[in-house]
Amino acid sequence: MTGTARTAHAKTPEAARTVLISGASVAGPALALLLHRYGFTVTVVERAPELRAGGYKVDIRGTAVEVCRRMGVWDEIVAASTDMDGGSYVDDAGRTVGELPAEIFGGRAGQDDEIMRGDLARILYERTRDDVEYLFGDSIAALHDLGDEGDGVDVDFESGTRRRFDLVVGADGLHSNTRRLVFGEERRFKRHLGAYISIFTAPNRLGLTRWETYHARPHKLVSVYSAAGESAHTAKNCFVFASPAELSYDHRDSAAQKRLLAEAFAGDGWEIPALIEDSAHAEDFYFDSIALIEMDRWSSGRVVLLGDAAHCTSPASGQGTGLALTGAYVLAGELAAARGDHRVAFAAYEREMRPGVELNQRFAEKFAKEMTVSSRRKIALRMFMVRLLPKTPWKNLIAKKIREEVQRVAHAVPVKDYDARLSV
Repeated sequence: MTGTARTAHAKTPEAARTVLISGASVAGPALALLLHRYGFTVTVVERAPELRAGGYKVDIRGTAVEVCRRMGVWDEIVAASTDMDGGSYVDDAGRTVGELPAEIFGGRAGQDDEIMRGDLARILYERTRDDVEYLFGDSIAALHDLGDEGDGVDVDFESGTRRRFDLVVGADGLHSNTRRLVFGEERRFKRHLGAYISIFTAPNRLGLTRWETYHARPHKLVSVYSAAGESAHTAKNCFVFASPAELSYDHRDSAAQKRLLAEAFAGDGWEIPALIEDSAHAEDFYFDSIALIEMDRWSSGRVVLLGDAAHCTSPASGQGTGLALTGAYVLAGELAAARGDHRVAFAAYEREMRPGVELNQRFAEKFAKEMTVSSRRKIALRMFMVRLLPKTPWKNLIAKKIREEVQRVAHAVPVKDYDARLSV
C-alpha cells in the first residue's frame, strides 16, 4: 500500500461519501445498512460467488440487542430465533448425565436471543441489496491510498477492474485480505488460543429438536444441535479439540481440514465416528483455529478494519457477532458525526470500541481453556455439577452469577445515540 506521508499541517480531507466494504458476512452488510441510512454510497465486495449460508448459532445480547433495534432488524432476528429449549451432556455410552435450560447455557438475560449466522447474514443482505452494490465472486487485489492530499483509495480487483473510493473497510474476518494488504501478514496479529473448532451441517442422527447434546472427552468437546426453523432431518455438528501448537494447512483447503479433523478424533467412541464421516459430505464445512487478532491500531489512512478483521475474539467469547454489529453501528455513527472526516471518525471509533473489545478478548482466553477439559477426572466433576445444579436450592444464585459474567462483556461497549448528535 502506498500513499502520501501525513504531516502536522496536512489539510483536512474532503468529506468521504463513497465506501468500499470487503466482506458480506455480518459486519459488512450491517455497516452498509447504516452507512446508506446516513447518505453514503456503499459497495460490498465478497470473494464467495453468493451469500454464504452456513455457520453456527450466534448470540445477540447486551449492547447488540439495542444496536439491532436501532438498525430496524430486531423483529426479524426474533422471528428467526433458534428457540433452543436446552442441552444435555451424555457419557461414552450415550446416557444422559445432566440437562440444563437454554438460558443457563447461553448466559442470557432480558431480551437476549440467538440466531443462525446464515439467517442473520440473509436478513442484513435482504435489507441492503436494493440500496447497496454487491460484487460477489470478486476480491481486492491491491490498494493504493492517495493520502490526505489525494482524494481516495484506488482499488484493483481480482477481476481486473480498478475503481476509486473515498474509504475502504475490511470486514473480511479472521483471515482478512484487507488487513494483509495494508498492515502485513496475519501471523503478526493472530494469537492461537490452543484449540481448533469445526462446524458443519449433517443428518440429524440423534433426532434432536431445539436441543443440543454435548459429549466431552479429554482435550475434546463434541456437540450436536438442531434449532427451530431448521429441517428436522439436519443438525449442526460441532467439534473442538486442543492443539497447543498451530497446525499447518491452507484455510481454503477444506479437504485437508477434513483430514485434520478426522485424525484428531480417530479412535474415539460414542457417535463420533459417524459424525466425523458426515463431514466428508458437508458443503458448509468450517474449520479454524480458536484465535485472537490483536492490533495496536485498526486504521491506516483511508482504510479501516471492522469486526474479526480488526479484533477477532474467537468463538470462545460468544461475542464475535455482537461486537461486529456494535462496531458497525459505532463506525457508521462516527463517520456520520464527523461529516465524513475519516481521521476524526476512525480515531473516535477505536476509542469507543477498544476497551470493550479487550475485555471480551480476556474473557475468551479464560473460556477457551474450559472448552477442552484436560482429564476424565475433571470431566466427571463437571458432569457431577451439571447433574446436581437443577436440584440445588441455590441454582438460581449460580445461574445469576453465570449470567452476570456474560452480561458484563456483552455490555462492555456503551450505546451512543448518534442520531441525536446529528440532529443538533
